[in-house]
Parts: sequence; structure tokens; C-alpha cells
Amino acid sequence: NPDDDMLLDAIDYVHLRGKKLYLTVNTLLKDSEIEEQLYAYLEPLYRQGLDAVIVQDLGVMKFIQEHFPLLPIHASTQMTITGKYGAKFLEGQRNVTRVVTARELSLDEIKDIRDNSSLEIESFIHGALCYSYSGQCLFSSMVGGRSGNRGRCAQPCRMAYKDSDGKNGYFISPKDLCTIEILPEIIKAGVTSLKIEGRMKKPEYTAGVVSIYRKYLDLYLAKGEKGYSVLQKDKQILFDLFNRGGFTAGYYLKHNGQDMMFTEGKDNEEKGRNEELFARIRSRYIEAPQEKMLITGEAYVYVGQPVSMRVRYKEYDVSVEGDVVQAAQNQPMTVEKIEKQLNKLGATEFAWKEMPQVFTDNESFISVTELNNLRRAVVDRLREEIHREYRRDVEDSDDMLVENKAVVQENELQNSNSFCNTKINATLTDVTQSNKSRGSYTMYAYIEDIHILQMLITEFSEYNGFYLDMASLSKDDILKGISLCRSADKKIYIAMPHIFRKKMVEQFDNMYEDILAMEPTGFLVRNLENLIFLTERGNKLPILQDYTMYAYNKNARTVLDKYNTEGYVLPVELNFRELCELGAEKGILIAYGRIPMMISAQCVTKTREGICAGKTGVHEQLTDRMNNVFP
Repeated sequence: NPDDDMLLDAIDYVHLRGKKLYLTVNTLLKDSEIEEQLYAYLEPLYRQGLDAVIVQDLGVMKFIQEHFPLLPIHASTQMTITGKYGAKFLEGQRNVTRVVTARELSLDEIKDIRDNSSLEIESFIHGALCYSYSGQCLFSSMVGGRSGNRGRCAQPCRMAYKDSDGKNGYFISPKDLCTIEILPEIIKAGVTSLKIEGRMKKPEYTAGVVSIYRKYLDLYLAKGEKGYSVLQKDKQILFDLFNRGGFTAGYYLKHNGQDMMFTEGKDNEEKGRNEELFARIRSRYIEAPQEKMLITGEAYVYVGQPVSMRVRYKEYDVSVEGDVVQAAQNQPMTVEKIEKQLNKLGATEFAWKEMPQVFTDNESFISVTELNNLRRAVVDRLREEIHREYRRDVEDSDDMLVENKAVVQENELQNSNSFCNTKINATLTDVTQSNKSRGSYTMYAYIEDIHILQMLITEFSEYNGFYLDMASLSKDDILKGISLCRSADKKIYIAMPHIFRKKMVEQFDNMYEDILAMEPTGFLVRNLENLIFLTERGNKLPILQDYTMYAYNKNARTVLDKYNTEGYVLPVELNFRELCELGAEKGILIAYGRIPMMISAQCVTKTREGICAGKTGVHEQLTDRMNNVFP
């Protein structure tokens, strides 16, 4: 990871060359981190001219909007935006200009976002694929305490597991993505920025992959789809740079499949890489001198006038002046000698497109030192002029620190609630009995089987309400479940799907009015797509927000509370103290049950056997090297 000075230098480096630099700030942050670290981290980068930040956390988004009002925001793929409803939510957020789509989307789904949104679309075209939807994976966090939502994923998907039959394999490890063959189709779908995944990769990988895609993007722009054809040697270069058991075109043309997975063998790093290719790339892109920026200019040397120099680069035109030129006592400074000194651009980023013109009266004397200073000054002025349009001002830092301190004090007042005063080693029974005595104890069960609901209503009066999982239950069962709960005077919330893509949206649309007619208590929403779908249909029922909405901090809560929010399921990755700081008394605590560690478009049964069971249920279990079993 680059340090602060390196990032500042990098911003200037790319801006001199007419490029942009985007920074990932796409981890979930706790209140204390936002208050104590985020402003200090971003403030110098904002001043320097950072072009955009890539963000997952809605609280971070809100903080940036308030404190860095000129900074464009890109919605990270970690936000799990899978359709037009999520895009519409982002359109309503100030300064959000781009969405990085979920890797699982088809070309048709991306086009649907393009047709219904003004946001720029960025999509992955090459590199590693996650097994889970980004932002929906808790595997690394639950097993090893390293959260993918915090940028610390230990990549358990790349490990070998035993399946239900005792066979070893890499059952949840996808092949690497390669879309060079379908690049025109991706562009036609409306993608305006092509994302190459390069986490922890070598410079040779970055240079090699980017150069191949740049070549074929230029080919498409020049000759169109009819003139587009990829050479086998270029496909081999991509293959040799890195692959995981081969390549896949990903989800653009199919929903999932056995051929997308890397179940056996080794990747090419383990088998041995093409050292000749790496050496060639190193020589061309890494060890070779940096390409210079070509400038033109002239110098004026006349007795009795300040020596001056003018330089032009693209639309930039700068001039500097030096000391008044003296008449030569002996030998005047010749044009050749002046040119010689002005030509010495050396280690700067610039080179003369043609030798600078020198205008002189041939009677002047100027020292070599003065000429060198003039040359350096005009180059520095040119740099400053280029950088000036990117620089920004912010409010005084001391004022910001005072404001942040006030937030901390306010939080401390809010956190003196009864939940947080419960003993940390209290059992669930202690907590529930304590709540019962105050008359505030409620208990909900999550239902994926209508027969379980019937049994619980009949035999367990402790349950005050239920969440009906609409992704697992048929329309008839959902309507029956609502009726059962209302007859038993129980609350009933419709739990919407973890992933709400086009097909599921259409399915829910067909039952939405019938569900409303049965008068459920409200909805449990899992993502931004759910939220805006309901909002656009004028939903008046209360909304509970599941932990997958990732309201890790009060800022995020403020953003989400505008949507008829009655309550929220507490984040599953925060500890007791952090939940207290967040304000746990208003939340719903998951007290028992299995937490989904991955939400995937893939199917383990299909990966193993080539077919899908086609029904809800537990069909496989994977066992890791520590004998942990995962259904």
C-alpha cells in the first residue's frame, strides 16, 4: 500500500500526463474511524486533486459529500448494485457519478441499467472472480476474523475442501475472468469504464494485461465490430501472465456453470510462468525510460530587458522572466550557447518537440547559471499551471477537528443505554428476561418452510413475529403464511431476497399487490434494490433493514432512515462495545442460527455434478482442512 506522500506524487504524476487517479475507500468504517481518521486521510489527497473515491459504506459516502463537496464518488462493486433500482438510489445521492456493477450481471442487465440511469457504468473485464457477490461474503470474517468488507479477505474460496462424498477439490474457486473476445459486446451494453482486477499482482501483470486490452479497444474504436478479431498470440500473452486453470468469460453470457470453476490442479504461478514474457514486459514498460511530454518554446535575450522564456504544452502556455540582460563586455552570448543550456531538460518529464527558438540582439551577456535557472523556472511554472486546475481548497482543519470532537461527545451521551449496561458476559436468557421485565421483549423467527411456521405458531407462544423468506417460498405459501400470522395475532414481515436481479424483480412484481392485500406488518429489506423497489411503488408499510445493508456507523443510519425505517438488524461483524457505540437499543439482535457466509450465483452441486437440484434445501456440505463443516 502506498504511503501518503507516494499517493500525492501519484496524483501529480497522472495529472501531468492527462490521466485520472481513483482511490478505493471501499471498506466499512466504524464511527470511531470516521471521526478520528477519515478526514485526516482524505484532506491532503482532496487538496491535491484526487479525481474520485470508490466507496461501499453509505456513511463514508455521506461524510465525503459533507466535507469534500467537489469530490466525485463511485459506488464500489462491494455495494452489490445489480439493477436499475440500486442505480436510482445512487442517482439521488450527491456527487455519485459512477456505479461499478456486480460481476455477476449479464450484458442484458447492464444494458437495462444503462437505459434507466444517467450514471457512468464501470464493469470488470479481466482478473480474479469472487465466488460470492462482492459485499455479500462473510466467510473470511466468520472463520478467520479477517473481513472482506474491511479489505482483509483471506480468500477462503481459494482453498481446497472435501465435498459430501469425501472428494477433495476447489469447489468454490472460479477461474479468472477474460473478456477480450467479447469486448465489443460489453461496450455496446453501455459500459463506459473497463475495470481490470489486479489486487496484489505484479507490475508486469498490470502492464501486460492493460496493453493487450488497450490494443483491442483501439482496434474496435477504429474498425468497429466487423473489423474486430483477437490474435491467438495475444490471447496466449494474457494466459501466460496469469490464469487460474484457464479463463472464463464470466457471467456476461451465462448465469453460472461448471466450466466457470477451477476445481482441480494449479494456477500458472504455481506451475511456472513465462519468464521470457515477463522479462520483455519489464524491459519495455518498467525499466525503459519514461516517455517524455513534448513541449515547444522560445527565449528572448536583449540588452536592457529582462531575459524571458515561454513554453507551450497542449493548451498550456506559460512565461517567466529573469534579471535584466547586460551588454557583453567581451564576447556576446551566441544563439548556439543559449540553445545548449535551454536544451538540458534532463530528468524532467519534458522533452523539446523541436529546439526552442532563441531571439537575441547578439550583443548580450547572460551567465550559464541564469539560463539554467530560467529553464528550471519555466518548467516548474508549467507543472504548476497543469496542477493548478486540479487543486482544491477545504475548510480549515482545526474547525473540522472541533466538529468531530463534538460528534464524539454526542455519541457518548447517546451510548448510555440499558442494553449496553447489561453485563458483557450475560447469557441470552439474562438479556431476554431483563427485557421481559421491562415489557419490551420480542422474538422473531426466520422462516423458509411453511410447515415450520405452522409448528412454531402452534407450539411456541414466545414468538411475537416472523420473517417469511420470499426467495424460498412460493406465492401461495407466502400468502398462507401471512394469513396464519394474522390469525394468531403475530407480526409478519416479508423478507426480500438477498440478491434482487431482473428475473427476481419480475417475479416479486407479479405477487406484490396480492401480498399487500393480505396486510403484512412490513418488509425486511436486504439491499438497495429492495429499498428503492418498495419506495417507487409507494410502500407505506414499515421497513426493517437487515444486517446486509451494512449500517456500520451513524452516518449510514442517517442515509437509510429516510426510507420508512422501523428498525434494523445489528451488524454481525461488530463486537459488543461497537454495537453499543452504534446505538444497539434500537436494533434487532441475531441471537441464534446460521449466518449465510456466501451469497453466490454459482451452485456447488452444479460444479460437482454438472446439474442443479432445482429446489431449495441443503444439498452439499464442504469440510475445510480444520474439519469445519459448511452446509
